[in-house]
Amino acid sequence: MAGKYFDELEAGMKFKHGGRTVTEMDNVLFSALTMNTQPLHVNEDFASKTEFGQRLVNGIFTFGLVVGLTVAELTEGTIVANLGYDKVNHPNPVFHGDTIYAESEIIEKRESKSRKDAGIVRIKCWGKKPDGTVVVEFERTAMFLKRVEG
Repeated sequence: MAGKYFDELEAGMKFKHGGRTVTEMDNVLFSALTMNTQPLHVNEDFASKTEFGQRLVNGIFTFGLVVGLTVAELTEGTIVANLGYDKVNHPNPVFHGDTIYAESEIIEKRESKSRKDAGIVRIKCWGKKPDGTVVVEFERTAMFLKRVEG
């Protein structure tokens, strides 16, 4: 698997992940699937009259996209579960056509108290536009598997 095991991660490690361009379909479909009728996301006429001048991409989609962008390099096949998300902030908006890149930093790690085959890792994540503008930042805690030798 491409993900990292608990044993391979150390506090201070940084990762730059790939990116993805957000489309109008992403935003409208996600908003519809989650029953979010916020006109800032789905009504161009309404949104055009706001300070933004256009629709905003749903922040929960942006958050989920950044988590997803980290999977291939960090967690694919190597975690038991995400345990929690903290300090989620959306300092700048995302618009249709924006490309978002993800970055991660390992904040801390510790042995699991309940499982000898796993450990707990806290990760700080950022979603950024190509110019470095931060659009989402958060901390997540995940239970990672330890590498099994043999």
